[in-house]
This record gives sequence, structure tokens and C-alpha cells, in this order.
Amino acid sequence: MDIAELAEAAWALTGGGQGRTVLGIAGPPGAGKSTLATALVDRIERLHGAAAAGYLPLDGFHLSNRRLERLGLTARKGSAPSFDVWGYEALLRRVHEDTGRDIYVPDYDRTLHEPVAARHLLRPDTRLVVTEGNYLACVAPGWSEARRLMAEIWYVETPDAVRDARLVERQLAGGRDAAGARAWVDGNDHPNGEWVKEFRAQCDRIIPELDLTGTGRD
Repeated sequence: MDIAELAEAAWALTGGGQGRTVLGIAGPPGAGKSTLATALVDRIERLHGAAAAGYLPLDGFHLSNRRLERLGLTARKGSAPSFDVWGYEALLRRVHEDTGRDIYVPDYDRTLHEPVAARHLLRPDTRLVVTEGNYLACVAPGWSEARRLMAEIWYVETPDAVRDARLVERQLAGGRDAAGARAWVDGNDHPNGEWVKEFRAQCDRIIPELDLTGTGRD
């Protein structure tokens, strides 16, 4: 399927109703989740009007670096325990329940290396919310509760070699040297990804790697 067909399938989840529908995009680190999610939002807005769809990234619920240090999780930043999963679940519930107000959505800033508040906005007329993150399909406290608030979860499946190259480049761009980037990917991103893969079968649709060049925001 191409992005046009995926956007049509995503919009169909709303069923023409007046409430909000949440679509989850899961997959291991470096799979291309944010690129797919933002491409879907962009295309749906072009077809159905501004604010018809909105973006809600799990990365906005990263714990701060100071909190990670206090918890002894600095070396495991990006692992499931390094997220405020219950805050994420609470925002998803608000997406469904508070449909008459603007909802501000946090994100993660790769320059600051910290979560930032209110980067994205869901309007009252937003019908489809596309959320993405590594652990959306995982069966564990907090993640399971968040899963129940999503109509479907789609899994982005990208070859490990492609993901590895992206992850190393991400760490280099973030300021690590070559050895540090390699160590981080091997010691953190790869173990996180292997756990995510265990829950592939929990997803409703498997999306193979797509060429989305020029279709997303990042």
C-alpha cells in the first residue's frame, strides 16, 4: 500500500462519527514511525481540511534528564520505564472525553534532548489522532491501558540494517562520536527494539518500509 491508500484506511477508522478516533503507529526504534504518522496527518488534512487529523507522539512523555538521573535510567533513556506511560494514557483518555476544547500535546526536542510542552495542537474538530511510539502494542501495565484507547495499531516493519544505520546517524547528529553512537545503539536501542518486536502480532496491520521521501514533516 502507498501513503494514499494508508491515509484512506486511517480515515475510514473514524466511521464518519463526531467523536475522535485514535490510530497507533508502533514499531522498534528507527523504523520510521514518526515519518509515517506525520505523512498520514498531512495527507488527511489536505483531503479533509485543516485540523481533520492531529499528531500525538509518545516521545513527548519522555522523563526529563534530571528525573532519569535520579532513577538511575540515564543509560536506558528511550526504554519503556523512561516514559510517563500513565501521563500518556491520561492524555489519550482526554482526547476521547474532552472534545470541545483545544488539547495541547507535548513532543521531544532532539536539540535540547528533553521533552517540550505544547508543541502540537488537537482542535475540537480533529477527527483522527495519529499517535506513534515504540511500545504502543506492548502488553505491560500502562501500555495495555493506553492500547484500549486506540481503534487500531499499525506496526512499521523496517529491515534491521536500515534501522541500525538510522539510529547511528541519529546519535551522531545528537552529538555523540562514532564509538559513543555505536555503543548507545548496541546497548540501548537494539534491546528496546527486540522487546518491541515481541508484540508485533498484537498489531492490526503490518506496514512494510515505505518510501515517504517528501511526504512527512521530518
